[in-house]
Amino acid sequence: MAKPKRPAGLPSREQILDFITSSSEPAGKREIARAFGLHGADKVALKALLKDMADEGLIDSAPGRAFHKMGGVPKVTVLRIVDIDEDGQAWAVPERWEADTAAPKLRIRERKKQSALGVGDRILARTEEAGKGWIAHPMKKLARGEELMLGVLHQEGERWFLQGVEKRERREFPVSDRGEAQAGDLVLAEKTGRPPRLTARVVERLGDPFEPRSFSLIAIHRHGIPHVFKEEVLAEAVRVSKLELGKREDLRHLPIVAIDPVDARDHDDAVWAEATEDGWNAIVAIADVSFYVRPGSQLDREARRRGNSVYFPDRVVPMLPETLSADVCSLKEGVDRAALACHMVIGKDGKLKSWRFTRAVVRIAANIPYEDAQAAIDEHEARSSRAQPRGAGTGSEKRPSTSLGTSGLGELTEKALLPLWDCWRALYKAREKREPLELDLPERRVVLDEKGRILSVAPRERLDAHKLIEDYMIAANVAAAKALEAKKAPVMYRDHEPPGREKLVALKDYLKTFDLEFALGQVIKPGTFNRIIERIGDADFRPQVMEQILRTQTQAYYSPDNKGHFGLSLGSYAHFTSPIRRYADLIVHRSLVGAYGLGPEVDKTALTPAESEAMELIGESISQLERRAMEAERETIDRYVAAYLSERVGEVLETRITGVQPFGFFATVEGLGGDGLVPVSTLGAEYFRYNEASQTLVGEDTETVFAPGQRLKLRLAEANPVTGSLRFELPEGGSPRAAPSRRDRERPGRRRGRPANIRHQGRRR
Repeated sequence: MAKPKRPAGLPSREQILDFITSSSEPAGKREIARAFGLHGADKVALKALLKDMADEGLIDSAPGRAFHKMGGVPKVTVLRIVDIDEDGQAWAVPERWEADTAAPKLRIRERKKQSALGVGDRILARTEEAGKGWIAHPMKKLARGEELMLGVLHQEGERWFLQGVEKRERREFPVSDRGEAQAGDLVLAEKTGRPPRLTARVVERLGDPFEPRSFSLIAIHRHGIPHVFKEEVLAEAVRVSKLELGKREDLRHLPIVAIDPVDARDHDDAVWAEATEDGWNAIVAIADVSFYVRPGSQLDREARRRGNSVYFPDRVVPMLPETLSADVCSLKEGVDRAALACHMVIGKDGKLKSWRFTRAVVRIAANIPYEDAQAAIDEHEARSSRAQPRGAGTGSEKRPSTSLGTSGLGELTEKALLPLWDCWRALYKAREKREPLELDLPERRVVLDEKGRILSVAPRERLDAHKLIEDYMIAANVAAAKALEAKKAPVMYRDHEPPGREKLVALKDYLKTFDLEFALGQVIKPGTFNRIIERIGDADFRPQVMEQILRTQTQAYYSPDNKGHFGLSLGSYAHFTSPIRRYADLIVHRSLVGAYGLGPEVDKTALTPAESEAMELIGESISQLERRAMEAERETIDRYVAAYLSERVGEVLETRITGVQPFGFFATVEGLGGDGLVPVSTLGAEYFRYNEASQTLVGEDTETVFAPGQRLKLRLAEANPVTGSLRFELPEGGSPRAAPSRRDRERPGRRRGRPANIRHQGRRR
């Protein structure tokens, strides 16, 4: 019997949810449009509605663009068997799970004639929601995928056991085969067998889990980050590295400089500027990776599979082999390099007036660390201020000169750095007028010695030199997006959408606990959040509110659909400036090459029709890979922090509360980071009530308050470098002196803080 025809017109959210959940087949945008008889403009409106529903947390998408309820599982998906209980019941989780909540476990309903499933098997399955759980009906058994786990070996008598490094992994597994591994070794193991004989077999010995260089290995294996290049990829890198550069614009006569971290492993970008009557001419020269990494090549497939480079304190897992990433493509001082140059005309008001792109050959005048570039400028300005009448100086903050001061950089200070700084000051004024989101959340830097031992963990200092390079890169990224739009060419946008209402409501409730009003009816702009921070001034809870504002923001992603960049307050924005380490930038380069016919070898290096068709899928893939890299990098820093603090167990440290739950509160060591738990059971005999509205723990007898943002001294009870976890306790056990209540704390706005600076990890905007 034919299904009744649905009425035409844009469906409601409820109708879409009903259709998705009731459909016996995967429901993508096309199926929803067909079901509701949508055509033309209605299909465009449907796309926007589905995006809104995803932002509101109502739906999520699966591979192939099929939708399902948020927190639910796609109708047809790949599952991985993770456990088999004592009754022989197999349980699986979705192989891909991007939601913030924990992945659901699905009960496998095996067919009678189906071969038995084991832990680590992958299956394609139909899924259905049954009561409060999920059931999976296997359709096809896929290629064997080992269920590998990281763990530390230990011995009890004559038996060997494996304890996983995951904080959530509480079970220990008997070891059936330990290979060459010894007690205390960090190993990669495969779960084998079926209950009650579920065991672990060591696949690879990784070494001492407490050795600092092991921390990045844990993240690499835990997240499945490809870190070894195949021989054919390495061979291709060597072959293309010998390509002749061909006919290009010659920019070797210009004093173009690369300003990077002192420990930079690769150099994507270099900059130059000169003053004109109406403003400045500026060039941002970017490594011409598209000339070497061509569509469909082995290098290209591997780069797309990796998505981006991953940076750890002790190593980098590059997107491209080191022959390219650290040598031929890296813009090094004194050698000829292929570049894609963005020529910009910048007005005295700091606005981008015009732009053009060329394929060029450059010879970098110098690779300058941020600190040395800043020292040279500070030294110059200090001399200038001494030569000027009182009050005629620039007002810039002065810093002590490092080993490469003005004398170390010689004429480059006058020829290269001063024009760059003059142009940047105009760019910065235009930025301030634009009012991007300004969050002062310092990034932690781990410094190692030559043997990989930890020397220090501290926040990175934010210099004007950092802001300068960031603003030139933002200008070039805007130019790239607008240049492609002018040609109606494909653009891989860097989208950052405004916060959804649900998160804004949560922020309003949170700010109310600090007596801060936040109106939901207003038009939300980045400046809206900046003014909240200004009202707080220097109050103790300022860092916590900034972190809450950061959590309110949506996650940036890559897409061929332009949604603007809310955080930067920009209408069109693409990533163009880091093709050595980001696949998104490589796509933008190829599109520019094709749209503007940038030689040489245009036909072999431009974006292909197949890539143009697959832009949406490529965007989804590299967005997921970026999130994987960020999580791996963050976890590794936490492990280094725990290792650094492990020698201070028992000490009383200055901490700040970062979160409160009914079971206790989390605190971080001031200036270092890394969250540690203070269990409520360790707070003494007094009973503590949890106030959900204010997110506080309040003592019933003393009315002691533990609240987010509060500073207090805590004793470090445990620091586990393998898991990256910390645990604190009160210095004397029991409640400290009662903390002031909310109403007694300093009212926001009493002291005005200086304007915050936006912090962005690794220029990831």
